[in-house]
Amino acid sequence: MDGLDCAVLLSSRVKTGRRRLWAGASLWLSVVWCIVGGLHSSGADIKEAQDLFLSGNYSSCIEQASEMVRHRPASEDWQVLLSQALIACGKYPEAYHAITNALEENSWSIRLQWQARQVFLCNGLTEAADQMTDRIVDRVNSQPASFRDADSLVVVGRAALLRGLDPKRVLDSIFDPARKSDPSAREPYLASGELALEKHDFALAAKRFEEGLKQLPDDPDLQCGLARAYAPSDGSLMAEALDKALERNSNHVASLLLLADRTIDAEEYDETDRLLDRIESVNPNEPDAWAYRAVVAHLRNRPDAEESARNNALKFWTNNARVDFLIGQKLSQNYRFAEGAEHQRRALSFDPNYLPAKSQLAQDLLRLGDESEGWMLADEVQKKDGYDVEMFNLTTLHDTMARFTTLTNEDFVLRMGAHEAKVYGTEVLDLLESARSNLCAKYGFQVKRPTTVEVFPEQKDFAVRTFGMPGNPGYLGVCFGSLVTANSPAANPGHPVNWQAVLWHEFCHVVTLQITRNRMPRWLSEGISVYEEVQHNTTWGQRMIPRYREMIMSGELTPISKLSGAFLAPRTPMHLQFAYYESSLVVEFIVQKFGQDQLKDILNDLSTGKEINEVIAAHTVAMDQLEKDFSDFVRQRAEQLAPGLDWQKPNMEELISAGSEERDLAGVYQRFTTNLPPVRRSPKTPPDKGTSSDEDTGVNLGGGLLKWVARHPTNYYGLMQQAKVSISRKEFQAAKEPLQKLIELYPTQTGPDSAYALLASAHRALGETNAERVVLETLARQDDEANAAYLRLAELCALTGDWSEVATNAERSLAVDPLIAAPHRFLAQASSHTGNTAEIIRSNRALLQLDPPNPSQVHFELAQAFYKEGNPEAHRQVLEALEEAPRYRAALNLLLQLDEPSGSNSVAAPKPHAVP
Repeated sequence: MDGLDCAVLLSSRVKTGRRRLWAGASLWLSVVWCIVGGLHSSGADIKEAQDLFLSGNYSSCIEQASEMVRHRPASEDWQVLLSQALIACGKYPEAYHAITNALEENSWSIRLQWQARQVFLCNGLTEAADQMTDRIVDRVNSQPASFRDADSLVVVGRAALLRGLDPKRVLDSIFDPARKSDPSAREPYLASGELALEKHDFALAAKRFEEGLKQLPDDPDLQCGLARAYAPSDGSLMAEALDKALERNSNHVASLLLLADRTIDAEEYDETDRLLDRIESVNPNEPDAWAYRAVVAHLRNRPDAEESARNNALKFWTNNARVDFLIGQKLSQNYRFAEGAEHQRRALSFDPNYLPAKSQLAQDLLRLGDESEGWMLADEVQKKDGYDVEMFNLTTLHDTMARFTTLTNEDFVLRMGAHEAKVYGTEVLDLLESARSNLCAKYGFQVKRPTTVEVFPEQKDFAVRTFGMPGNPGYLGVCFGSLVTANSPAANPGHPVNWQAVLWHEFCHVVTLQITRNRMPRWLSEGISVYEEVQHNTTWGQRMIPRYREMIMSGELTPISKLSGAFLAPRTPMHLQFAYYESSLVVEFIVQKFGQDQLKDILNDLSTGKEINEVIAAHTVAMDQLEKDFSDFVRQRAEQLAPGLDWQKPNMEELISAGSEERDLAGVYQRFTTNLPPVRRSPKTPPDKGTSSDEDTGVNLGGGLLKWVARHPTNYYGLMQQAKVSISRKEFQAAKEPLQKLIELYPTQTGPDSAYALLASAHRALGETNAERVVLETLARQDDEANAAYLRLAELCALTGDWSEVATNAERSLAVDPLIAAPHRFLAQASSHTGNTAEIIRSNRALLQLDPPNPSQVHFELAQAFYKEGNPEAHRQVLEALEEAPRYRAALNLLLQLDEPSGSNSVAAPKPHAVP
């Protein structure tokens, strides 16, 4: 059943220690509606003290609150505030003394009882804390009409959550009415937002915190909550909210903890230490801060410091499950899944019902390959908490993945959508085996257990499997050590990606992560994978492009020691792409200057837990010197990009002096100062949203542009813009000259906006087929994602009977998108002419999965190939052909030969129009 009337809503503890359940819709709904409404009023003096608290002036707040409690011991507002301020300073024993005195004065106050629960937990008094929850339930049961103010409603809702009421119903039936009853009260916004965060409902959390900030724009708790809501999806909005929180309260521990969390992920451990020192100066006993210190000590391979920090985190509350949960969660976020899982088990030994630890352990186990227990835990959490968005997504995905096809060999377990597995599953396994053979030999390491690779046709499913939540559209693949998750070509419509390069990249992570036991900085891990792409195939990976050149020449190179941070919160998608590229250049520089063996030694040393700077210095030079030498190396590489071109961007004054009318200049200037060719995406970065399209804005330039280009005849931006304007006007002959000059001076450019692609389009429009083919062949040799060029080349080569080139370009196309029919058709056609029977069979089998327009011909070609091999499958295929086209004469002839006892094994190929 659905609805409140079927739920057990609350339970409470009687004095004998036994529990009773409070159930029944009519009772609960009457309680809720009795207590909804009314406001809690406070005097002006309490507001001044509360302002001290919110601004972080805790000592003055304690002083004032203590004085007022002495004069007005029955005031719950002052008693609650005093307790909160003492907790904020880590004075847990003093807070215990204050709250027990308060309870003697106001034993009826559920707000004080809830605050007492918090204080008791801080002091490790879990049984006493649980009794406070029972007292709240009993009190609300006995006198529901006494608790009509918003703050009391929040207490009621929080107690209900602890006693098992469905969280979504608490939001809808308690917190929402509390919020509406007093829009100026902060507690309902905080309670709603924090509950949504706990359940990974980040959109709702952001909404509630934003609503609260409309009423209380300077509230640091609301600002910090908003930052936490944005943290998984928008680093800039998170940072903006944190700045506002800390501007209001520089001692705001929750905000400082969130910053520390981010610096750990950026591997900026010295900065983490500084933030944790700030927290310690405010609250020397903050458990989360000590948990983070334990994480940093672990990542620095300092086990004694790690254990000491963990002990400090558990100083007052010795069985606090959150401490090990937080340590384990951060370790897992830094790819230490085995250590993270161990901490989750320790957390569950403290509290077997602590759902956050069960949820995190489920994901750790799934990434470690212990799928049976992992899925079981995920299902258990989801059943106990139907509002946990992350676990709901994961269990729903489990049902989807149950329909996947699994392909295996000795080294890999490959899971794909059933349809895609039939089309190119075998090719995926072949590619992975090639990567394993190549990379394991190169790095002198044998992967000891089969690697699981999961390919998702839906991007949202990939994101849920990888991150727990939909989103993160820029990622193409992720490696966890023995598990690789990847998007299939179907998940990237309109954005061609070479899936072979992606999987090569990810398997390189398998090797390096296992060598180092996941103890390597992100920049090095990504840098090696991008570097190894290029080493295997020069068209893969990344290369110097105009935008990268500009960033390097303008001083945007990130120091090697801070490169991991460049992946965490890049200013733009382009900066994230650049982080991948720069990381690969660091690896290239190390190998070029110090040798491949030194790179392998660096990886082996990292496996022992040594810090990266220490290891690099031992095998190269000190980090300061390495960064200086690397900077010179990269600058030289940038200067070598098309040195014959003028890379200076035009400015408005130059265009005006060139004779353009001012009304035309705004659009032109934007086009000039935009990096026109799109940047090739690395395997984990999204397309650059700022890249211009092929179409021109259509502005009337008059002679201004031509005059400007005449004075700057080798300017990259001017030549490119001149060509694009000409093409947009269908002046294809005029476009050829600037494009040919660009190719002559910059022959390595790639991409759909490159001079090669534009020149090929001009030749095609002019009917210059031979010239078009020459240009496309050059582009195809250096661009691994130019699918349109591959298919056009295959078409042109088929017309001239150059079947080896047809096959080459069909295979190039299949590496980008094997889920379209054209490249399979071209490959089958080429294989038929070259006599490659095995490829005829493979290509036509794939074609049948892609709804070809002429399935009868595909079946017939398969029948022919099987017949040549003497395979009895020929009979079934020819019958399939005849079922589609009963009067297919060539198929009928073949059927007759198959039915002859000693039929010839030589069958003529059907003509293109053999179907009547």
